[in-house]
Formats: sequence, structure tokens, C-alpha cells
Amino acid sequence: MVSRPAARGFTLPEMLAAVAVLAILASVAAPSFTGLIGSQRAKGAASDLFAALLRTRSEAVKRNTEITLAPATGGWQAGWTIAHPTQAGVLLEQHGAVRGATINGPVSLVYLPNGRIKGAGAPSFDISVAGAPQHRCILVDLSGRPYQTAAAC
Repeated sequence: MVSRPAARGFTLPEMLAAVAVLAILASVAAPSFTGLIGSQRAKGAASDLFAALLRTRSEAVKRNTEITLAPATGGWQAGWTIAHPTQAGVLLEQHGAVRGATINGPVSLVYLPNGRIKGAGAPSFDISVAGAPQHRCILVDLSGRPYQTAAAC
């Protein structure tokens, strides 16, 4: 009499049970991943805008002239530019659109040669992203220093 070796592997019912458990776990985790991705996009957009504000201020002080940070055509969510102060059409920096974001801010922001903001009011930027539960806020005081908070403006 010849003996057969023991069969190895999974049976079909075992595989179906494993796939069903994975599907349930994925459906529970998907909404939290959407919120996480949205929050990270909002943080990224806020960090990029914060860095642009710091660079604009730095360039104004360095060049001893007024430097403007302006939104692209279509608003701040479509991107922003830092224009060269003496060469028309030349940009010091250009940032592209922020996908899925809504950014509310001033029409433009002008830094004076001393690093302060031109104008009487302190501007702010409110950043929200679809799918993110929280907003990000960038406040710029009259001295020109930007501050970032994890709340709506």
C-alpha cells in the first residue's frame, strides 16, 4: 500500500473568510485615511504658503525694496508668485495650484524694506482641504512675522 503525502495549503472556505475579514477592515479604515490625507494636504499647503511669506519678507529686507506676494489667476488655491521688484515679468518664486484646497486670503501682500507689512490691517490666510476635518490658519502680524495655527482664522 502506497501512502499519499498530506495536502498543504488553504481550502477555499478559509481563503474566502480571510478575504472577507480584509474587506471589512479596509472599509472601516478608508474614511480615516481620507481624513488623514486631507489633513496632510492642508498642512503641506500651509507650510508652503508660510515658507513663501518668509521668503518674501527676507527678499524685501535683502533687496531693500518692496516685494509683493500675489495669488495666481484664480485665487490663492491656484498658486502664488513672488515678483522680482525691478525686472517686469521675472518671478523670484512661483508655486503651482494646491489640489483640493480652498485658501482665503488678502488680494496681495506687500512687504516693506524693513520687513513690515504695507497697510493697516494684519492679513490672514484660511486653508481648508476637502475631506479634512480641520482648517489651518496663517496669521501675519504688522511686523511681518507669519504664525501658523491648527484652527480656522
